Amino acid sequence: MIRFVAIAVAGVVGAYTTVHGAVAQVLDGRPIVVVVPFSPGASADSLMRMVTKNISDKSGQTFVIENRPGAGGAVGAAMVKQARPDGLTLLQANAGTHALISALQTNPAYDPVKDFSPITLLWSFPHLLVVPSGSPAKSVDDLIAYARKKPGGLTFGSPGSGSGGHILGEMLKVQTQTPLVHVPFKGAAPAVLDLVAGRIDFLFASYASVVSFVESGQLRVLGLAGREPLKVLPNVPTMAKAGYPEVDMDYWFALVGPAGTPPQTIDKLHAAFAAALTDPDIVKQMANLGVEALTNTPAELATQIRVDSERLTKAAQAAGITPK
Repeated sequence: MIRFVAIAVAGVVGAYTTVHGAVAQVLDGRPIVVVVPFSPGASADSLMRMVTKNISDKSGQTFVIENRPGAGGAVGAAMVKQARPDGLTLLQANAGTHALISALQTNPAYDPVKDFSPITLLWSFPHLLVVPSGSPAKSVDDLIAYARKKPGGLTFGSPGSGSGGHILGEMLKVQTQTPLVHVPFKGAAPAVLDLVAGRIDFLFASYASVVSFVESGQLRVLGLAGREPLKVLPNVPTMAKAGYPEVDMDYWFALVGPAGTPPQTIDKLHAAFAAALTDPDIVKQMANLGVEALTNTPAELATQIRVDSERLTKAAQAAGITPK
């Protein structure tokens, strides 16, 4: 994944010490609504609450998390597009809503570049290939062999059409020429629960979404769709090491506002969130959940959205996904 991390240490320290002033001057004490395009309890939701709580604890600023799942995040994105550009309504964007949208929808309800004001990256994580404990698959090779033997193939869940889990499942299907059937859910949490219950055969999900079930022995991790193993799961091979190098995608999340948000408002919001994302406590908490805390400048995020839109659109096309 291309990353643009360009916050100097001195700048971060300065931003961190002035976070109260930055947020208060922008909003005059009014609450910020952050639209999370996933269900409550999903890893993206939990991480957003973690970051905003950090800012609140340092500044007293109130945040309201509004969950608007649907259409792979497009429902929430379209909502924020229509909001007033005053810094009071923000979107937790991601690679799906802002880099894959053109590959997934013929006439999307928004333009990821023109309709939003970039603020900062937030974090990224690899997806884990997970199966129920009752699955006969003990490795990725086992899973593919099982799919080829089972009439109709295997089903895989995802948080929704166009999500990282969906794209990765299609990548695995194309690379292995194996019958795999996508089952979209409205968020990661219901997909994981159906996997635990054995109603679907596997899914690609974040570590944070499945950690409790992995630790309890209800789910088993077969592989990791990322370039490097996770420190919290050192014995789980990457998909490349398991023999499936084309099944690879680090999924990033970012913060954006509606187009036209004043530059001074963007700068102050950026300072507040960059300070939280470089707080050692946040960095450690995210690392324990298999997530890498990230930050970059608004200009760098704008570039990343354009570059990844090209890259991930090609990946989606190669995986046989066509716009609807």
